[in-house]
Amino acid sequence: MANIVPDSFKTDLLGGVFDFDSGGSVFKLALYTSLAGFSTATSQYITTNEVLSAGTNYTAGGNTLTNNGVAISSNIAYVDFADLTFPSVSLTAVGALIYKETSNEAVLVLDFGGSKTATNGDFVIQFPAADASNAIIRLGDA
Repeated sequence: MANIVPDSFKTDLLGGVFDFDSGGSVFKLALYTSLAGFSTATSQYITTNEVLSAGTNYTAGGNTLTNNGVAISSNIAYVDFADLTFPSVSLTAVGALIYKETSNEAVLVLDFGGSKTATNGDFVIQFPAADASNAIIRLGDA
């Protein structure tokens, strides 16, 4: 599976539901043990297959992302988030969901390409470089 951009995100983005500017909407990232329930029809944060919170030091719903705002380069607008650390956890995840905190609206399903594990340590989500070729969310000419 690859990353999934939900159809609802595409329409809600054009409808003005999301504000990716710094100080705009608050976004969270939740971790999952399986991405089986996700598709382009995913519209909300879901708890099915989310990393169990008991004994892992992971809080259901995930952690809040630091939004570094919107930029544009070479006619491509992009969004950057700061890397996110889940400190002192014991968990295994295969992917994550970025969603808007206040309404639980899905933004992006991330596929890690396999199981990633932390045992009594930090689980770090490292976002790609904040540029027109690599940023996690990019919009440009088709």
